Amino acid sequence: MAQVESNSTNEDTSKAVDGAVAVDVVILDWKDVVGTETSDSLLNALEQALGPGGVGLVAIRNVPEFVEAKRAFLPMAHALISLEKKNNDTNNNNNNSNMNMNDYLESNLTDAASLYNAGWSHGKEKLGDDKPPDTSKGSFYYNPLTDTPGTPEDRQQYPLSYPCNLWPDKDILPGFKQNACHIGVILKEAVVELSKHIDALALRKAGSNNISYPPQFLYKAMKDTEKAKARLLYYYPLAEAGADQSSNEEKQEAPVPAEDSWIGWHNDSGFLTALAGDMYVDHKTGKAIACPDPAAGLYVVDRNDVSQHILLPEDCMAVQIGECTQIVTGGAVVATPHCVRGCSSGYNNIARISLPCFVDTPPAFPLNVPQGSSRKDIISAGLQSGRVPPLDMRWKEGMTFGDFLSETFSLYYNWSSSK
Repeated sequence: MAQVESNSTNEDTSKAVDGAVAVDVVILDWKDVVGTETSDSLLNALEQALGPGGVGLVAIRNVPEFVEAKRAFLPMAHALISLEKKNNDTNNNNNNSNMNMNDYLESNLTDAASLYNAGWSHGKEKLGDDKPPDTSKGSFYYNPLTDTPGTPEDRQQYPLSYPCNLWPDKDILPGFKQNACHIGVILKEAVVELSKHIDALALRKAGSNNISYPPQFLYKAMKDTEKAKARLLYYYPLAEAGADQSSNEEKQEAPVPAEDSWIGWHNDSGFLTALAGDMYVDHKTGKAIACPDPAAGLYVVDRNDVSQHILLPEDCMAVQIGECTQIVTGGAVVATPHCVRGCSSGYNNIARISLPCFVDTPPAFPLNVPQGSSRKDIISAGLQSGRVPPLDMRWKEGMTFGDFLSETFSLYYNWSSSK
């Protein structure tokens, strides 16, 4: 049975922050998601969460082995970025050493040919022509399903979509690959199971006899794909403003960063994104801590372009809608602009770790509109927000998924939210 759970865990988190308010999250139970039948109550819950009036995200609780897999892998992000300190310390203490963190990560774990879509990436991403390259976070990209996705021909034709995995040496980060793949497979399988219910929601809108949207259309595409990209994210503490502040009163008065200080406003451009939630750590020690700043974390916008703060319960994963699913379902489900706000400067040395997994079709997949729906319907179902490049500037009927991504990346790179 679906439930709606309040984000508000205490008085502070229920308050508006700079015009943003905490919103309730629709939570599904795994036994309902994995079931073969889509009940009316489940359809209504999905429409509430993912439809034109929703936040574009639904949570799932009681996913087998998820909580344990999350606790095993997410903290390893700190071990990965700690190679910087260890190797730089080695470099400082040994004048004959030529190795530092940048040498190791850049030489062994980066893939410029895929535009850094495999392995380590730091300071390569840019969202908007009014912003410098993003150094506020480091990313480790990998395919949890296979180290060599697609065929050799696929990898040659679509190097950005089918990069081969790069892994840290086993003796440097023991268990990293095993834990990464374990949680990635869990997230991908959850997307597959949920997609059959999204099919049911799309068919309710399109009509059960609509031959342009066959039964299990999205489910089959998600089940058969090898195009899954997990992204282990480490959000570095934001630059401190002024001297260290230690008292609680000083911390509460510290300036609140911009909503998109940790990651800029964007829509997910693909099909479905699984979210493992987040955790916060002491940047120096890697020790897990409760987030001290009630304003930090994931934000979305509603139909009125008002920011809303999302807090995903720790024992839940979530699935977020991408723009391609909005297109192929005729607007039955809608992608929502989102960003991540950093902890304010009064909270020193606080880092955030998260893990989205993007599950998509092959690049040649056609983005067809179901009969009975129009381009106008799909555009109008979405959120008309100046925070992201408008969908109608990037999508033309008849495009493939790969063509759409190329157009989207180009526009994002040159987009300014002030337009």
